[in-house]
Amino acid sequence: MLWTMNLEQLRGFTTIARVGHFTRAAEDLHLTQPSLSRQIATLEQDLGSELFHRARGNITLTAAGEALLPLARRMLADEENVRLEMAELAGLRKGRVRLGAPPTLCVSLVAEVLGVFHERFPGIELHLSEAGSKSLLDQLEGGQLDLALIVTSEHAVAQKNLESLPLLCEELVVIDSSTKPRIVGQDSVDLESLSKLPQIIFSQSYDLRASTMNAYRSRDLSPNVVLEGAEMDAVLRFVEVGLGVAIVPATVVVDRPGLASIALQNPRLTRTIGLAHRRDVSLTNAAAAMAESILDTAHQLAMLQPRITSLQARD
Repeated sequence: MLWTMNLEQLRGFTTIARVGHFTRAAEDLHLTQPSLSRQIATLEQDLGSELFHRARGNITLTAAGEALLPLARRMLADEENVRLEMAELAGLRKGRVRLGAPPTLCVSLVAEVLGVFHERFPGIELHLSEAGSKSLLDQLEGGQLDLALIVTSEHAVAQKNLESLPLLCEELVVIDSSTKPRIVGQDSVDLESLSKLPQIIFSQSYDLRASTMNAYRSRDLSPNVVLEGAEMDAVLRFVEVGLGVAIVPATVVVDRPGLASIALQNPRLTRTIGLAHRRDVSLTNAAAAMAESILDTAHQLAMLQPRITSLQARD
């Protein structure tokens, strides 16, 4: 029965699933291998199902193991949240926040938030997961994150029993080198004209890449790609030195004198940034403080950059 499981068994199970080996998992948990094997055998007996296919050097999850893994991760995450919440309620100046964000936000909104937050709450541990929105939603649902900044998809959020608060509606802009410009004397450019210019395209992990390519396909266009697969910091630098142009969120251009920002029209592209969390778990005091800091910083960024709309302020 599920209620016979204990946290030590679940911790052993998830560790084996992660490393794929009983001996290494036992070492990570500071247990002997026989002790860990007994824990798993008892868990399997109580559940009435084998959780692992055991082959020499190849430990994989059974169908029952695959079904249990997300539940086990959530239960362990909930236990850790309770422990941290009790420490906070006891008046200890410590805690932990696990925040996820897409790479395009890590060089703008997240950098601003973490700097201010750490100055105000130096005793709180900060953990950042940098990934695409789909991966972040999976981590959030699995209890590996407390909060996630995502490019919102209300359908995806609802599917995973999560809640998302819209923060910003951000315009996507074209960036060009300010010292070696390819777009001269224009304050806007359309997608057809842009498709003829050398362009730098992000890696597959970026939500931004999918939205950009969808826009081209919707008009039967293809970009003239000179470099594909770059990360955000690299893209910005490559544009600065004149390798090509790129489509980026408006926030990343702030305080970058080597870049020129040009409005994209026909079509105008935007994205909505949301702050997501699990519906069935209350935020710890530390995570709630982080959420408040994110809201404040998002509003400030919107005031600094005219191509960003603060949904909080508008509502």
